[in-house]
Amino acid sequence: MNLSERALNMQASPIRKLIPYAEQAKKAGKKVLHLNIGQPDLETPKAFFDYIEKNKPEVVAYTHSAGLIELREAFSAYYNKNNIPFTSEDIIVTNGGSEAIIFALAAIADPGDEVIVIEPFYANYKGFSEMINVKLVPVRALPETGYAVPPTEEFEKVVTNKTKGIIFSNPSNPTGAVYSEEELKRIVDFAKKHDLFIISDEVYREFTFDGTKHISTMAFGEYDRTIVVDSVSKRYSACGARIGVFATKNKDLYNQVMKMAQSRLCPPAIAQIGTIGLLEMDDSYIEEVYKEYDKRRLSVYEELSKIEGAVFEKPKGAFYVSVKLPVDDSEEFVKWVLTDFSIDNTTVMVAPLSGFYATEGAGKQEIRIAYVLESDKLKFATHILAEAVKAYNDR
Repeated sequence: MNLSERALNMQASPIRKLIPYAEQAKKAGKKVLHLNIGQPDLETPKAFFDYIEKNKPEVVAYTHSAGLIELREAFSAYYNKNNIPFTSEDIIVTNGGSEAIIFALAAIADPGDEVIVIEPFYANYKGFSEMINVKLVPVRALPETGYAVPPTEEFEKVVTNKTKGIIFSNPSNPTGAVYSEEELKRIVDFAKKHDLFIISDEVYREFTFDGTKHISTMAFGEYDRTIVVDSVSKRYSACGARIGVFATKNKDLYNQVMKMAQSRLCPPAIAQIGTIGLLEMDDSYIEEVYKEYDKRRLSVYEELSKIEGAVFEKPKGAFYVSVKLPVDDSEEFVKWVLTDFSIDNTTVMVAPLSGFYATEGAGKQEIRIAYVLESDKLKFATHILAEAVKAYNDR
């Protein structure tokens, strides 16, 4: 029996595929500091559990396929507070932001069609597109420019009659870049010119630093072509709740995606209930989380700045930083750090960035760091990384 080409061609997660090396290090008695995955170490707010306790049903039944109306109304209130004019009728609650991305790609593109992506990109965009036989066509952002949006000419070089849309995250996972109004307008104008959909992944909306402000792609008024993908995973440290959002004001698109939502029945009922509690909290929680991530950002930046030959800029958003290291192959380097290097019997795991590219061979010297540990641990982990670069190149 043969497996499908779809399954065989789908990439393994570049974030998780090196886990066996971390497990090997742990078996050898080392402590591994994980900076490879965007799993916050902050406690999920008590409001999530309290709301479930107060509103738990006698039967955990199916909900509406678009999600509980109370939750959609709470999301609508949240978006309007952020000057994003979504009503409850524009929102489909999804099984995490991941399902929202799959819905968006599947709704705008047929097998063999193309979607432009700014690379490096959230690695699962590639996996999801491969799952539905849609081709991601990359336009490359560079570490030397702080991974800014590439010039419009680069987009023009890759657009074809098979191009159906463009997808990106802002703030960016994996780079920490935050796109300016001018950069976003160039994307929107390009999409208008070629009649493309825009899939705007805005999961890290709250996390922008140094006076930088997040601007939603919805701000440009291109409602019929704009899809917003969102999630509570990182904002509220609730990754396992699996609550995301697909949102659009394009009613035909919404109705077609609702058929997909109906086919998977509904998002998790109990997590939906808890999420209402999260959305009803005041701003004090996000303000404290913001301060904590800013502190961590500065800690990792300080230590990374000590690596001679490293190319990066201080991240402006999300809780990631991508760095070009003075090593020949970042994946081999990450493996070596886990198996052959430690300080005080402690080592560190980061994510090689090559898996965040669609261009063959790109990102070979780059890594992504998720600053999801408290500041002192993060500083030590980044120090280990810096010393590892020296030792790796002196072998």
